[in-house]
Amino acid sequence: MIHIASFFYLCFLLLNGVFGDTEVKSVSVTEGDSVTLHTGVKVQQDDHILWMFGPKETRIAEIHRQIIYIYATNTTFEKRLQMDSQTGSLTIRNSRTEHSGLYKLQIISNRGTSYKRFSVSVYAALPVPVITRDSSKCQNCSLLCSVLNVGHVTLSWYKGNSLLSSISVSDLSISLSLPLEVEYQDNNTYSCVVAYSFTNRTKYSSIPELCLTCPALDGRSHLMMVIAVTLVLLVIIAVVVGLIYHKKCKQPEKEVQSQDEEIHYADPTFGAHVFQSTDILAADHTEYSSIRI
Repeated sequence: MIHIASFFYLCFLLLNGVFGDTEVKSVSVTEGDSVTLHTGVKVQQDDHILWMFGPKETRIAEIHRQIIYIYATNTTFEKRLQMDSQTGSLTIRNSRTEHSGLYKLQIISNRGTSYKRFSVSVYAALPVPVITRDSSKCQNCSLLCSVLNVGHVTLSWYKGNSLLSSISVSDLSISLSLPLEVEYQDNNTYSCVVAYSFTNRTKYSSIPELCLTCPALDGRSHLMMVIAVTLVLLVIIAVVVGLIYHKKCKQPEKEVQSQDEEIHYADPTFGAHVFQSTDILAADHTEYSSIRI
């Protein structure tokens, strides 16, 4: 009878929370953000609320007789812990991956003793996905969404709000990529999302931003390119034919000009010519006059 009574008494204590709730609540946060662990109670004057961390249940903060004590000096929690004086809830500011672990809450009051446990996971901050185009595929537009140094994430392509494809990784990955084939004429907005279970980062892109850089866009552009190349060839041929025709027209004129410039030489003939100096004739007609003084 004594053992049976003890068994029912133990069950009564467990149901009334003396030994506490064994359920572990999971909380996730990205590095650099703040996370708050809620007690779910309102602190009374004589309540004693104690927070412990890790497998050794190291005391990190408490409220006793409405006085808050923080035990974080020279630890990874230094200048990061804060307690709510009204509820006893614990806030970890500017969280780091080393703050991941098991947190234990002990509440001692005139109503009894209760416990709560929190499993906190601090993940590395998510990078913004990078969207690029595969330049080796110009017949169609092939996009590639990539992220680096991520783990426990899902990478997805969306067209508006519709999920197109996704890939997940459960451990640390150096690089994670997801391709997508789209039409050049598509004017919809696409988005690539990298996500934890509790948060995500998104990169938006429209097809003209990336696909219009491809040399061969569609059938119309290909036809225009063929026409342009044909016109250039026709112009080159016309110029060459014109030069040849111009050269042939100039050649006979040069030949005629060469014939006109030929010089004919003949034997010279010499004859006697009588020359009489005018100075001698002037001397034969000199007249003299007398001078009066």
